[in-house]
Amino acid sequence: MRKLFGLLLVIVLLSGCSKLVTAPLVTVQDLNVVSVDPSGAGMELYLRVQNTNSFDVKLQGYSYDIKIMALPLAKGGAREEINFPAHEEIDVRIPIRITFADLLEIFKRKPDPDKIPYQVAAGLDLETPVGQMTVPVKKNGTYAIPKKYRPAALFGKVADLFKF
Repeated sequence: MRKLFGLLLVIVLLSGCSKLVTAPLVTVQDLNVVSVDPSGAGMELYLRVQNTNSFDVKLQGYSYDIKIMALPLAKGGAREEINFPAHEEIDVRIPIRITFADLLEIFKRKPDPDKIPYQVAAGLDLETPVGQMTVPVKKNGTYAIPKKYRPAALFGKVADLFKF
């Protein structure tokens, strides 16, 4: 009987430990085009992670799924370790690669370059003192393509190459 009581006590205490860990607060700060080259475009998703716990938690990896105008644009992830110190905010940058074929599908729909709707769904895989947890991140918003990356500006540069 004592063993059974001891086992039940251990189970109750261990199940209570997970309540001692709160999920860090994650906010999407920005989504930006950072480069355009012959293979496509590079974007970066900027997150701010606030660890409200009294102990450090560690990012083990992340996954993301980005849609533009409800079309799948980019999906991926990586294993990356970042330490989130107790009671601190850390900015995290997630690199994203987009092919021109995917961009072409979006431009076929003739979006307003100042207000392109997007959806971000991501998950941060964290290691805590009591085990693993995944923190979901979701954001809907609109994106304005920087003027230097708009098709008219890019095609204008190509046309300038052929002027004599």
